[in-house]
Amino acid sequence: MFEFTVWAPLVERIAVVVGEKRFPMGRMGNRGWWTARIEEAGPGTDYAFLLDDDPKPYPDPRSLWQPHGVHGVSRLYDHAAFRWSDSGWQAPPLSSAILYELHIGTFSPEGTFDGAIRRLDHLVRLGVTHVELMPVAEFPGGFGWGYDGVSLFAVKQSYGGPDGLKRFVDACHAKGLAVVLDVVYNHFGPEGNYSGRFAPYRTDRHHTPWGEAVNLEFEASDEVRRFFCDNALMWLRDYYVDGLRLDAVHEFVDRSAIHFLEQLSTEVEALSQSPGRRLVLIAESDLNDPRVVTPRQLNGYGFDAQWNDDFHHALFTVLHSPEREQGYYADFGSMEKLAKSLAEVFVNDGVYSKYRRRIHGRPVGDLPRHRFVGFLQNHDQVGNRARGERVEHLVGLERAKVGMGLALLSPFIPLLFQGEEFAASSPFQFFAHFEEPELARAVADGRRREFAAFGWTEVPDPGSQETFERSKLRWDETGQASHAEMLAWCRSLIALRKRSFKGPAQLRVSFDEQKQWLAMERAGVSVLLNLGRDAVEFCKPDGYVLALASSNDVRVETARVYLPPDRIAVLSGERKHPDD
Repeated sequence: MFEFTVWAPLVERIAVVVGEKRFPMGRMGNRGWWTARIEEAGPGTDYAFLLDDDPKPYPDPRSLWQPHGVHGVSRLYDHAAFRWSDSGWQAPPLSSAILYELHIGTFSPEGTFDGAIRRLDHLVRLGVTHVELMPVAEFPGGFGWGYDGVSLFAVKQSYGGPDGLKRFVDACHAKGLAVVLDVVYNHFGPEGNYSGRFAPYRTDRHHTPWGEAVNLEFEASDEVRRFFCDNALMWLRDYYVDGLRLDAVHEFVDRSAIHFLEQLSTEVEALSQSPGRRLVLIAESDLNDPRVVTPRQLNGYGFDAQWNDDFHHALFTVLHSPEREQGYYADFGSMEKLAKSLAEVFVNDGVYSKYRRRIHGRPVGDLPRHRFVGFLQNHDQVGNRARGERVEHLVGLERAKVGMGLALLSPFIPLLFQGEEFAASSPFQFFAHFEEPELARAVADGRRREFAAFGWTEVPDPGSQETFERSKLRWDETGQASHAEMLAWCRSLIALRKRSFKGPAQLRVSFDEQKQWLAMERAGVSVLLNLGRDAVEFCKPDGYVLALASSNDVRVETARVYLPPDRIAVLSGERKHPDD
């Protein structure tokens, strides 16, 4: 016996199909819900819905399992059947986290959850505390980034399906690794999205870069909000995921008295208290609005952290100057902007943005810096380049080591992108395998037009299997030459961060725009970097000793530190300031 329910206020009649049999559904209340109890159904049963006179069977918008892809029938799945082994698990605090973003399809040769499990020891040795998965909800085709998901409650079958994700989370917990899952609630993918046949999940009164916006404030929006909140709670409750990262929350349009983000954070906090688990929410936001991570009792949305793109842009543009005037990088490109990001989080904090041609953002004030995630690379900043080049491909090993050093020792929660730790030679390119030929051609043509303005003519075909395969990590590199050198550097930086930064501390930043050097000091650690053409001498603070250097040609004397171009040195000492 199984009770089927579905929200479908846009239809007059609905039936559920199980095998060769059709079972009419009855209305449940007056908000568009339908129900039917069926003796023949149980875990493993395939089913679909028939709507009015449409002969096409449609998958369940809340399907937990799509073994035949987004266009196929749904299958019942029993969450209680999986046997977990992580009793007593508690995730490390986000404030002391080292995040590692990975894409299941390219992280291992197998491109599956089980393949990724076999690489977890590498992350443990690296010093990672949280694994952040790019989206795993079912999306069309054999490969993709996951941001075109349409069956949001189902786990991608080619990755290993629902049991595969559970095995992965269980294995992570066994090795002391928390799991954060990237979810996409700002749009549905363009292929296989049948939700609009059932209910008004989207509205044409607002628009996003992907088309119609999600309906968060108009008629029937209560159930739309419930759909996404229930989805979030499912990952946390049924898959034991420790946190969620919400994609592009700036594309939500919600003028309700209680914003969707506030509603979600309230419900997640309640779930966190129930099993006594430490659950977190991280936002990707382009708003530069600290309300996203301000506690709800202070009229914020109550998220635990958000990505800090300003820090990335400021750091990347001093490392790679050729792109300083392109797109959103136009607001950055100086040591002054990098220093401001380190000290004040947002560069655009209520000042005029050249890129946007208006004032943007507001100051974060005294919000803890662990409310913000800092990075040199992530899936967007690598994959949204025409050819998916990593930082080391663009600026060379030595400058990439400088960038990694500052990112891992910044006051923010650091995030590494898969392969960054060993300067992977494989790019991470944009790939999306759409099954509809016209859509696939449109995506490829649009990609070429997008980058033609930048003078980039050789743009890989997103729908090509070669583009996908080219983006897979090559694990045999980790012990080779410069790759091993970067890996050792990354491990040393993470170990030093864990050893030295136990809590908030006063941060001081100084720089020289002409000579292109910057110095940052916090918690008895002094970080010195030189991106200029000439060597630089720094005064060495009394009592400080060299802890790390990106190259052995860095020289530390009694009162001086000698830093050649494209080098970074880290000194540690006992000197304290009254406000530390």
